[in-house]
Amino acid sequence: MATADLPVLIVGDVHGDVERLFKALKPYPADEWRTIFLGDLVDYGVFGVGALRVARDRANSDALLGNHEVAMLWALRDPARIGFWIGIGGQRHDLDELARDEPLQQWLRERPALLRLEDGTLMQHCGHDGYRLLLDGSEDDPLGAVNTGVHELLGSGGEDRLWDLMSKRNVFDADPYRLESWLEAMRARRAVFGHTPHMSPKPESYHGGRALNYDGGLARSGPGRRGSPLGATVAPLPD
Repeated sequence: MATADLPVLIVGDVHGDVERLFKALKPYPADEWRTIFLGDLVDYGVFGVGALRVARDRANSDALLGNHEVAMLWALRDPARIGFWIGIGGQRHDLDELARDEPLQQWLRERPALLRLEDGTLMQHCGHDGYRLLLDGSEDDPLGAVNTGVHELLGSGGEDRLWDLMSKRNVFDADPYRLESWLEAMRARRAVFGHTPHMSPKPESYHGGRALNYDGGLARSGPGRRGSPLGATVAPLPD
């Protein structure tokens, strides 16, 4: 069966918690599901590089770039940023391991920021329309233009802009007009994202399913976070 014909499994923010990631993926065999990781596989948890490798090596999978991947690559390029990265949950052993694994670095740098499925579902890391800052309004392929702009910034020392762009909190829950404008610009019918933790036992749905949030706080500390249900972050995409 072609990957596009498989049901879609969404994986929100993992943040280095490989143990809970394995538990969450167990009911969904890789050969029976198309798996899409929404970014922020690293930081906070004990083995972010391990989570990256799971996303890279799992069959029928795609992975997006999150703000924490941007920060990690920034620290790898510029040692002056290591302190900042550790301050947002980075683990020094992860950075050292990534530095030794050039193929994984290359794979990570090639991750898209946006992905649109065949049914018109738009995948992105944060629930925000700030990605449109990389558009000038004349593009025949706005999604491709955003991804090209992200890769150009990542390759030219523009990580600060990417960090700001991908670190914005969810605005689609409270602003349906902004959501609709963004979907129209991206030629999509709904948006799926993570980044902003919610407190629900399953992925949160807004505006009749036009926006879906898969950050259930899988690896976050604090009340309602560490013990959050696995299905709040890792769950099938509704039809």
